[in-house]
Amino acid sequence: MNEHRATTINLANVIEHHARLKPHKIAIVAGDVRMSFRELNRSANRLANGLRNLGLGSGDNIALSCPNLEFFPIVLFGILKTGACAVPLNILLKPHEVAYHLKDSEAKAVFVFVGTSGLPLAEMVKKGFDETPSCEDLIVITANPSDKSPFNAAKTFSEFVEGQSSEFETYATAPDDSAVILYTSGTTGQPKGAELTHLSLFLNAIFTREITLAAFDKEQLFGETGMNQLITLPLFHSTGLTAQMLTNLWGGGCCVLLPRFEPEKVLEQMRREKISSWTGVPTMYWALLKYIEERSLDVSDISHNLRLLSSGGAPMPVELMLKIKETFAGVSISEGYGLSETSPVATYNHVELPHKPGTVGQSLPACEVRLVDENGEQVLTGERGEVVIRGHNIMKGYYKRPDATREAIRDGWFYTGDVGTFDEDGYLSIVDRIKDLILRGGYNVYPREIEEVLMTHPAISLVAVIGVPCEEYGEEIKACVVLKTDAKMTCEELRIWARERIAANKYPRLIKFFDSLPMNATGKILKRELREMEIQK
Repeated sequence: MNEHRATTINLANVIEHHARLKPHKIAIVAGDVRMSFRELNRSANRLANGLRNLGLGSGDNIALSCPNLEFFPIVLFGILKTGACAVPLNILLKPHEVAYHLKDSEAKAVFVFVGTSGLPLAEMVKKGFDETPSCEDLIVITANPSDKSPFNAAKTFSEFVEGQSSEFETYATAPDDSAVILYTSGTTGQPKGAELTHLSLFLNAIFTREITLAAFDKEQLFGETGMNQLITLPLFHSTGLTAQMLTNLWGGGCCVLLPRFEPEKVLEQMRREKISSWTGVPTMYWALLKYIEERSLDVSDISHNLRLLSSGGAPMPVELMLKIKETFAGVSISEGYGLSETSPVATYNHVELPHKPGTVGQSLPACEVRLVDENGEQVLTGERGEVVIRGHNIMKGYYKRPDATREAIRDGWFYTGDVGTFDEDGYLSIVDRIKDLILRGGYNVYPREIEEVLMTHPAISLVAVIGVPCEEYGEEIKACVVLKTDAKMTCEELRIWARERIAANKYPRLIKFFDSLPMNATGKILKRELREMEIQK
């Protein structure tokens, strides 16, 4: 029985509300699966009852390793209904990394998906689970409900929910109770778990939806079809989880899930499901435009339904934004900015306000953003400073890391490690990461400034600029370049081209061509790995 609390809020209300209001409305599409709000809610209830039978609930952490499939929201909301905290795991983790996350989060149980093409994901998680005695239960999600578990003593998802009631009294969590622990990508040291509350995620979903409404027509917002959002960013990541799935479900929209980004399948789903919005990272947009251009595809029918394209995860080059507008006529394009620690959205290009390419817009309601110098003092308009944020969206802290939390959150402000500028209208531009800053001969060089120029070269498909050790200047500027298909260019030709367009202290002296650049699961270029390649030479 739920204890009485003066103020309660549980994130599971995102689906419970519409299960009552419009039960037959489709909430989730994943392949051939089409699940209504009522079906989603009832499935989550069965899972919640199963967890309750294990004695799990408020105060417990439960991990989930699953691609973008219907099982992810079922397990997530089932966990939340019990009052427990969900710990989504990156599906690319190796066994020792899985073990680290399970131990660090003190997870009591873990759900893992077994695909039809083999067991790599499940095997990785099983090995990590075996190294973690404190994690007592492993539940295997099989693509076919009738399939048996590949591991002894591990129940399947079907067995776990079999016979469980489709009714469940959701636990009355307090607004400041933790709902999700999202692990940072670990750019330095081991990943840390950002504790996000029911209220912070709920408000972030509400405010993110609110500032995008102007992009959609009345039928999309309130009609039977509603808003169909395509989700290719992984749901274990803050953008896919909050800015897409929670935001769209809260609005009564449909989430069309794709397990991985593939240009052909993205376009196929956009047509078939009459997708009205999609969020990607710049590398995804480059790949999608390249696919369309190389095949001379007509996407006018997609543009007819598509209303909003959003970008996050990394700054979008202005040239890329212009190409998107040219390809998808009439579509609104907005960039957002945030981090796992900020639930994630902190700023966004509000659709109803003038759009300024190259910026990530203005702050969300009830969220303050400032730029400060190394002494914590605010900088003037137009000057560079570290982005600091405070508001409803800031994490409680890093799980069991009080020292790291105190370092990150000072006087209520979260220090992001990003460098930005404000213009006279309060639009934020992200210049770079403080850790990516290159100090060449005593001068600060911001890699993104150079990348913006290099990306205008017609032969370049992708580029990342890093600093490498240099005896004479401390650091030298190196451009890591991926050329477009069939393009040919020498390092010297690109160096000469860059020297004509970039200041003498900034153009890249060092250039290397790659077939591809290392990326994480969300498509963000891993500059850390590129720098490590240099150190290991």
